[in-house]
Amino acid sequence: MMSWANSSSPSPSLSLTTTTTTSRGAPVTPAMAAGSRFFPKSSTATNILSPTFASQINSGDPVRASVAHLLVRACTLPCSTAAQAFSQLVQPTARFQLALDALLPVLNSSVELAQRILVSFILYSMYAPYPISLNPFKSALYATFVKERGCCTEFAAEGGFSENEQLVWVLWKILKGDGNDIGPYTPSTLSRSPLLPELRASNLFLEEESLLGPDPTEAGIPDLTQRGTTQQARVLDLKGASAGQSSTAATEPQISPEEDERNERIAHGMKLLLAARDRTLTLTEQRILTPLIPNLTSPPVITSMDLPPIVAHNPNIAYQLVLALLTSNPLNAQPQGPSAYIDALKQLPPTLPSFDLLVRLLQDTTTLTDSATGGKTTVADVVHVEVLGRFIHESIKWLENAEREEREGLISDDRFAKGVQNLCRFYASLIRLSVVDTTSDADTTEMVHFTLRNARFEEANALYRILASGRF
Repeated sequence: MMSWANSSSPSPSLSLTTTTTTSRGAPVTPAMAAGSRFFPKSSTATNILSPTFASQINSGDPVRASVAHLLVRACTLPCSTAAQAFSQLVQPTARFQLALDALLPVLNSSVELAQRILVSFILYSMYAPYPISLNPFKSALYATFVKERGCCTEFAAEGGFSENEQLVWVLWKILKGDGNDIGPYTPSTLSRSPLLPELRASNLFLEEESLLGPDPTEAGIPDLTQRGTTQQARVLDLKGASAGQSSTAATEPQISPEEDERNERIAHGMKLLLAARDRTLTLTEQRILTPLIPNLTSPPVITSMDLPPIVAHNPNIAYQLVLALLTSNPLNAQPQGPSAYIDALKQLPPTLPSFDLLVRLLQDTTTLTDSATGGKTTVADVVHVEVLGRFIHESIKWLENAEREEREGLISDDRFAKGVQNLCRFYASLIRLSVVDTTSDADTTEMVHFTLRNARFEEANALYRILASGRF
């Protein structure tokens, strides 16, 4: 039986047993009937191919064809599994454009309800680690929610029941920020789930709608339909899609021009920050992004997993970003707070960008608050105590693995030799800056053994002599 955690879910009377269903329309193509690891072969090989899907399958682009097959055949898989399949089929740099071209048209098309639910969840899941307000597809999801809710309410007023009631509920959950609750269930199951009366489309509203006029439950059905159209247009206005149109009192924008300009700058900054994971930003882009970093870290636009590639491509941006992340909240304040990014620093590879970032952080005297003790500390102290020792340990392990792979013929570059030289230079600079005490066995023992073992390198030999002179 389906067990839902709260009242924001369909009736608990529905069984979760998922069976392969047949859809209305034409038989599937031979390629679809053959099945794959994502889409098991169905014994009843009938399904619908809308013109959108048919054109994508026959477009000659194997990725678009695979996504079209996904939308047709994955409705009996959990939404989270289908979203994961989409991420595996499409390269990260191509996902946004493909979603615009292949997924967004399906959202408002006449394909099966389960496919529209699946597309809604995929558009949500692409940016699930971030707040829903930062999802670039939020406006499209919101416009569809308002439009379909208005249609469903008209059906209900006439004593009928629209087949899109479940889609409205799914969009409501996503726009509320509860999209992960939908992940374990299949689009087919969600499309057939009976809804409790209080979860009918006419009863579903979002907090942001309180700014858009009177409560729709107090208005007549024609007023609600017109209101839905007004809301949809207003969302598009915020994205610049209907610029230049005159506004009446009922459609007066809810944000000032200054706020709109600020939001546009932040949206551009978010785009640059996400791009910083994949390429080196230009100087102009860095100048645009740097002053916006405090706005993009409270709440954070990126996760701790995004930090290593940003360090690799943009160490200057990474320094400003880490500084803002560490100072935005008290240390250890939450599981995904500053402590998560501190853990990410410990696992950085021994490369020049990583060493540059650590040296700058180890000299930064910005004040931090420790939520556990309520006391004050600095960025330099936190990185020294919590990061430096583990970073050195992980760097040595990384170099030992590189040496073994080089010996076994698995790699042919000089990453091991360069890594040893750079790590020794990094550690020598810490000694010069008085960050490391050469008389402390706790600080230097591991590096003494490492430099002695690799004394054939000039940098390691020189560092060993410095460390040995401080110990004896």
